[in-house]
Amino acid sequence: MKIAIIGAGCSGLCTIKQLVSVGLTDITCFEKSDQVGGNWVYSDIPGHSSIYKATRTISSKSMSQFSDFPMPAGYPDYPSHEQILAYFQAYTRHFQLEKFIHFDCCVEYAEKAPNERWLLSLSNGTQQIYDYLVVANGHLTAPRHPDWKDQFKGSYRHVHEYKTNHDFNNKRVLVVGAGNSGCDCAVDISHVATRVDLSLRSPQYIIPKYIMGKPTDTFATGFEWLPQWFQDKIQKIILRLLIGRYQDYQLPEPDFSPTQAHPTLNSALLPRIRAGKIIPREEITHIVDQTVYFADGSFAPYDIILAATGYQITFPFFPPGFINWEKALSISLHLRMFHPEHANLCFIGLLQPQGCLWTLTEVQAKLLSLLLTHQIQLPENWRSLALAEGSNWSKQFLARPRHSLEVHHSAYLKQLQQVMAEVIPS
Repeated sequence: MKIAIIGAGCSGLCTIKQLVSVGLTDITCFEKSDQVGGNWVYSDIPGHSSIYKATRTISSKSMSQFSDFPMPAGYPDYPSHEQILAYFQAYTRHFQLEKFIHFDCCVEYAEKAPNERWLLSLSNGTQQIYDYLVVANGHLTAPRHPDWKDQFKGSYRHVHEYKTNHDFNNKRVLVVGAGNSGCDCAVDISHVATRVDLSLRSPQYIIPKYIMGKPTDTFATGFEWLPQWFQDKIQKIILRLLIGRYQDYQLPEPDFSPTQAHPTLNSALLPRIRAGKIIPREEITHIVDQTVYFADGSFAPYDIILAATGYQITFPFFPPGFINWEKALSISLHLRMFHPEHANLCFIGLLQPQGCLWTLTEVQAKLLSLLLTHQIQLPENWRSLALAEGSNWSKQFLARPRHSLEVHHSAYLKQLQQVMAEVIPS
């Protein structure tokens, strides 16, 4: 079987490793840059990746390492982007994955060929035919912009462009969106700007990175055996004890459980709000020149708006209309991997987990390796299951585009492990 993989980030790397481990070696991974790491390759050039200079993980070291390749003991609880990139580079060297990667080569077009194969048109001017296509290009490359973007006459930027706070010295800044990127950038900018306001369209759980001296995700694993409703209740009680009420920080109180939305892990934001360095604002209603008007009737002028408004799910290499999930609230994939209309297409890492991504992509890749070597098989009704699963996942989270790829880490992991346990007798 001749297999193509698009992207040599965390998802592509562990896919190569798992496929090779079961004897599938006719593999080519196409990487448009000159090195492995994907989104974790920091560059001062805006648009290359979505990380900024001070980026650190929001999942802890112990919960963010591959099962067969531990992170260095000297890494802190929440590693920096430089340390994560070094980890992926070491993983690549250790398992000798580079020989399967074609660097500086972009898949410009991927289309169905006769006999259910894939024809790839490459940036080097050549075309190649493959039996199976693995899409591992991530989903943090196409910024989602708000409708009012062009109304603002000051400097508008998406958080995808943010690298450092140097350009924000003595500026009046409005950050829009209270997800992880928005809150991280608001804190970073608040050290140099004249004013930083943070606009929230809806309530958001802001959760400290440590609970009772432990990284939050490590602490939470102690409650996974409990029913979900009880876990939610415990989490609310602990948060109340740790930070009090959100209204004490001029933030709206969430009217949903902590696991119904992607959490924001940030230990610095709430203290910066209490110190007056970041001012919460309500949703934007309209903009006139550089003055922004909010839902509560207030308004203020700004020099810069930084939009942390998420990303669209795009696959620029597929024909127009082939797969269109840019505004989807539900993604119909069996196991979040297999498209019901294309049996020889698999998505690895097309997830937004409440936890670390690449510990799940490792298991996804392992499942794929077992499937392609006929050690396991999908159920006969896997295509109809894809539709049902997409709907089921969407019901577990708030109905917003940012949650279309959301999964509960432990529940999804158990689902994958259950499928892999059903090995076909030899």
